Amino acid sequence: MAACFRYIVNDVSAAIDFYTKHLGFKVEIHPAPPFAEISRGDMHIYLTQPVGIGGGAPMPSGEQQKPGGWNRIHLIVEDLDSTIANLRSARCRFRNEVVQGKQILLEDPSGNLIELFEPNTPEYRAPGSGAKANRH
Repeated sequence: MAACFRYIVNDVSAAIDFYTKHLGFKVEIHPAPPFAEISRGDMHIYLTQPVGIGGGAPMPSGEQQKPGGWNRIHLIVEDLDSTIANLRSARCRFRNEVVQGKQILLEDPSGNLIELFEPNTPEYRAPGSGAKANRH
């Protein structure tokens, strides 16, 4: 079963470029300028600009949706150090430095977070793997 997320973004085209070029996503559909669906494996992200219709519409209170915050998707990478070096050379922004557990927070062009994580233990259980960690 696919997991679907919606990220509010300032510019859908810039977000498509970022996710496809730097993180291995592919475009599923881009039917209109303020919306696109991208995917990586079973993860799908709906990139939506905050406009007057659909998933980016204002709330009944009048509050406008906006990108950013602290919620994030979690991507597993094989070599965090080289991934960071490649992203830094492409002038991508990070919100922090590598923390314990070998992870870092990358920002997309609108400030939405992507947590990059390199498993650092043989007991790591990948999400959706169904395998249980060895507990001794």
